[in-house]
Amino acid sequence: MESIFHERQEGSLCAQHCLNNLLQGEYFSPVELSSIAQQLDEEERMRMAEGGVSSEEYRTFLQQPSVNMDDSGFFSIQVISNALKVWGLELILFNSPEYQRLGIDPINEKSFICNYKEHWFTVRKLGKQWFNLNSLLMGPELISDTYLALFLAQLQQEGYSIFVVKGDLPDCEADQLLQMIRVQQVQRPKLIGEETAQSRDQRLPRSDVDQAIEVSHPFDGTSMLDEDEENFQRALALSRQEIDMEDEEADLRRAIQLSMQGSRQSEFSNSLPQNASQPPHTSQTDSPSSEDLRSRRQAYFEKQQQQLQQQDLTLNLHDKPTINSSTLEADPGGDMSEEDMLQAAMNMSLESARNHLSTEENK
Repeated sequence: MESIFHERQEGSLCAQHCLNNLLQGEYFSPVELSSIAQQLDEEERMRMAEGGVSSEEYRTFLQQPSVNMDDSGFFSIQVISNALKVWGLELILFNSPEYQRLGIDPINEKSFICNYKEHWFTVRKLGKQWFNLNSLLMGPELISDTYLALFLAQLQQEGYSIFVVKGDLPDCEADQLLQMIRVQQVQRPKLIGEETAQSRDQRLPRSDVDQAIEVSHPFDGTSMLDEDEENFQRALALSRQEIDMEDEEADLRRAIQLSMQGSRQSEFSNSLPQNASQPPHTSQTDSPSSEDLRSRRQAYFEKQQQQLQQQDLTLNLHDKPTINSSTLEADPGGDMSEEDMLQAAMNMSLESARNHLSTEENK
């Protein structure tokens, strides 16, 4: 799009930019447009003087500023219209009843001039494509044929006045080139203000930018990324599962140990003499001492170990070796697997049952 002539905004000279972008060259300067405005002012003064130079209307007209230009560089629609007449061009109001009755599709026109308050810009067809040549943009903006009608309707809705440019525009290089090729625009041109703001932001120190972001977006815990939050929740769930598994294993070991202790206590009480089960005398000399109890318990364990060794020769439950009480006493739960622990508990229950039956037969 380098071949397209595009003047950017300078001061309030948008009328000059609008005309030059329409004609695709530096056709008008502020001096020339000011001359046209002064000529229009003089023509209006002469019409007012026809009613009498001493009239109140004439004196009021002389005291009022020009309606065709001001010191900022603004020019009226009359100035633009007279400037285009030099090139044989005419302006027609787009939404006027006269033009609407013609029923012309906007795509079949050649160019439009748009005005809102004191800003003017051109929309022109170059070759076979339409371009927004607004001087507030950093460059020409490509407008598709299907979007043109919608674009003009949107401008009207925003309060713009749209004028159709009638007549033959001067030849230009961009129009000749775009008659042969079509261009594509990857990115819409930015407004001049946007470009300036972006350049100012880039000049800011990094710390100032970070502080501005922190002020406008304070951290309240809700800015955590979804992926991080999901990983965090997954870690919590795994942690809970590990704790639950540890608790279940601890409960299982505790239950097995209590079962083994209960079976030993039952076997020990059954092996005591009959008088041991009778209520003790009140005299402390009749109750066994701690040394006696320890020696009796040791004798019982040795006897039970001998019995289990003899039973191992005849019984082989589930084709697995029987775990004797001394092994359980030495390593209750240690490195044994859960299956071995359950098997040990079953074996101890069977031992208790057999011993109980043996005791009943001895009685």
